[in-house]
Amino acid sequence: MKPTTTWVLIADGAHARLFSNKGPGKGIEAIEGGVINGDHRPDSELFRDGATRTFESVGDTRHAITPKTDPHRELKRDFAKQLADLLDRRYAEKAFDRLVIVAPPTALGDLRAAISDHLKPHIYAELDKDLVKTPTAELPQHLGAVMPI
Repeated sequence: MKPTTTWVLIADGAHARLFSNKGPGKGIEAIEGGVINGDHRPDSELFRDGATRTFESVGDTRHAITPKTDPHRELKRDFAKQLADLLDRRYAEKAFDRLVIVAPPTALGDLRAAISDHLKPHIYAELDKDLVKTPTAELPQHLGAVMPI
């Protein structure tokens, strides 16, 4: 019988790490190529032209117009879509059987929205914590709350 392979995605809005677990007592191991970094440019690079300006309806007064969307939030949503696409492809290749997602609440919400309906039933657990910078050796003590490691 083939062991159940569980992938653990640990992510935030701009960084992600992927790990694999082959069953209880087997621990977790980093997946080759499983460190993914998104676009996390500073404001100065996102707003090269500065804020758009408009004139007052009466007189010569000008006002800056703030953008309707936060470019940093859009980058984080795009990163969640990138991760969801990767997971969907890898699941189709039968790289894993089930998925555990660990992310802070906002990133977790972005991932939930981005993950395909095909993959959603294979999500084994979710944990709303920011563990991206946690050393690999310390991860099992955090993950033990949602799965046997």
